[in-house]
Amino acid sequence: MVTSVESQATELHQPITQSIQPPPLPPLEPPEPPSTTAAAAYESRLELEKVLSDIQLPFFKRMRLASWIELKILFRLAGPAVMVYLINNAMSMSTRIFSGHLGNLELAAASLGNSGIQLFAYGLMLGMGSAVETLCGQAYGAHRYEMLGVYLQRSTVVLTLTGLPLTVIYILSKQILILIGESTALSSAAAMFVYGLIPQIFAYAINFPIQKFLQSQSIVAPSMYISAATLVVHLLLSWVVVYKIDLGLIGASLVLSLSWWIMVVAQFVYIVVSDKCKATWTGFRMEAFSGLWEFLKLSSGSAVMLCLETWYMQILVLIAGLLDDPELALNALAVCMAINGLLFMVSVGFNAAASVRVGNELGAGNPKSAAFAVVVVNVVSFCVAVVEAIVVMALRHVISYVFTSGETVADAVADLCPFLAVTLILNGIQPVLSGVAVGCGWQAFVAYVNVGCYYFVGIPLGCLLGFKFDFGVKVHLSSHHFFLSNYYF
Repeated sequence: MVTSVESQATELHQPITQSIQPPPLPPLEPPEPPSTTAAAAYESRLELEKVLSDIQLPFFKRMRLASWIELKILFRLAGPAVMVYLINNAMSMSTRIFSGHLGNLELAAASLGNSGIQLFAYGLMLGMGSAVETLCGQAYGAHRYEMLGVYLQRSTVVLTLTGLPLTVIYILSKQILILIGESTALSSAAAMFVYGLIPQIFAYAINFPIQKFLQSQSIVAPSMYISAATLVVHLLLSWVVVYKIDLGLIGASLVLSLSWWIMVVAQFVYIVVSDKCKATWTGFRMEAFSGLWEFLKLSSGSAVMLCLETWYMQILVLIAGLLDDPELALNALAVCMAINGLLFMVSVGFNAAASVRVGNELGAGNPKSAAFAVVVVNVVSFCVAVVEAIVVMALRHVISYVFTSGETVADAVADLCPFLAVTLILNGIQPVLSGVAVGCGWQAFVAYVNVGCYYFVGIPLGCLLGFKFDFGVKVHLSSHHFFLSNYYF
């Protein structure tokens, strides 16, 4: 019995320990990659490690060849991942738009339900799914293909159990919103919207592990195509349900839940029938129910990390409401946060790519490739963020008119744009470094760093500069990202 428990613990942690211990000697003939896509990625990784280890090549030539190989691998991963996150963000945004056309109360209710309740669940479930990112990435790099399916199922079990208390929170959302000071009418409408999102919780529980399972194998295009097709279906169903059938807020949120389940079913069918996943998906296994506590501990660090970031943005809104002329401060901040939130999806895509790259290379025992991948993904993400910042600065006097026609708000947004630009640049670094840490299995470390930088540095410093030195809402946008990025480096 003791031997069985010990073997389960070894099986759970073996891929992670390969990131901090010398890897075992590889077999003379490594297992054949499970698909042509995987074979191409495997060959690219071998070529990259060979180039980086070839000290006979001149340094600059070695860096040039290695950079070209790594860039091809990176964009094959990051491009579709960015599109998936942008499309998922667009589905939620479109639901708020449809709700907004029902009336001001409905728009406020959908926004409150989304930012106050749904965003908490999204961050928690996405963070809880990070163990799959670490374990699958390293197991795949170590050619332990059969374990990927076990980790997928184990994560689904853990996330489904996590969804049960979240369901209780959703059911009690009206009482919670009234307790924190929202009006009864707004709380009732927001609760109606949230009730329709309860099925979405359990779609999260399956979708996030599936995404990480596929990403760890460099299979990212199918999720992008499925998400794009689902967005089209979502827009059509939302129009029918909200305007033709007249189901209102509950209809809009139920369609959003249904759309997420469509993505889940389509991706799972792809895993089952695709030849690319035959080696990694071997059917349902009882091993999925073992080692759940260790799996939960690994997941909880990243869950805390994402929840802290989510809560920080909500605290930011509350603090802005205490400033002089709070209506103007909140409106300007809302526009900047909407822009930042959309562009942040690009960084999240690079975050996923960084985690996969580092996990794969550490699992394969290629520390040089892992370190080089960290450098390349950070440089690329930083350059993309600089371009975003330049575009925002160039459009700072007109960009707010997408959201509002008020000239006063437009002027306030233009005044905030330099700070927004700094935030965008820092967002190009910090999430990617978080992804690297997750790829190494350092979720708890990331959580500690976030607690310190967000709550012991960012909020106190922002309040000091915002209230004492009259910087207003400006400093809140960028201070915490500055300290996070510096600490990760």
